[in-house]
Amino acid sequence: MSEITKEAPPANRPGRIELDGTREKLVELGLEVAAEELAGELSEAVQHNRSVHQVLDRLLEKEMRLRQERRIRTSLKLSGLPPGMTLSNFDFGFQPSIDKKQIETLATCQFVRDHTTLLVQGPPGVGKTHLVTALGVKAIEHGFSIAFYRLDELLHEMRKDGDVPPQRLRRKKYFNASYLVVDEVGFEPMNPKDASLFFRLVSYRYLRGSTAITTNKAVKDWPGIFAGDEALTAAILDRLLHKSVVLNIRGRSYRLQDLERLLK
Repeated sequence: MSEITKEAPPANRPGRIELDGTREKLVELGLEVAAEELAGELSEAVQHNRSVHQVLDRLLEKEMRLRQERRIRTSLKLSGLPPGMTLSNFDFGFQPSIDKKQIETLATCQFVRDHTTLLVQGPPGVGKTHLVTALGVKAIEHGFSIAFYRLDELLHEMRKDGDVPPQRLRRKKYFNASYLVVDEVGFEPMNPKDASLFFRLVSYRYLRGSTAITTNKAVKDWPGIFAGDEALTAAILDRLLHKSVVLNIRGRSYRLQDLERLLK
């Protein structure tokens, strides 16, 4: 019986056994994408005469890109942000009162780094929630922690922790998020206890994190939100507006535009 010989791989192409060992090491290090892409990248490297460091850079870039995508997906899920609201699908043409350049500046998320308050005022349906949500998506892309609450949801969470000292609440999402969104402030007045809890939150986050608030009420009407307590309202506004960006949106309702067309 004649001896069967296996063809050796070309000198410039690693053998399968050698690659299997490298893949195992990459997987052990948690570099699963690099392990999966290794053979293809080495094959392309031979075809395009790429150097070793170019192959390594390409593998690491693919690994980092997938990890970033996973991080963003997970952060979006945990944030509570409403889905589908991004700057790319916000209709700036429908709301000419909004300065697009100002929003693009906010999208750099420097205001989050600076622990600045974002106060967005306007009637229902003009895009307040969409804007603060879209900026939250940008903040996640920049690596910040995000928490989104409608006011009733936030008050429900804070009531459960009402008797807990603030220093023991540092790990609570609404306390420690880099960017906290409180949506729909002003539709219903708070009772004195809830107003006090809101003041505690604002006081703790003051100069520690960025808070975005959407409201249908002008600042002059805020005492009516906080149980008619003008002193407490002044203390809240003092902290919120010390470092702030205020957006006043005056325009038509997105939700009513279809009805407007039908009535024409």
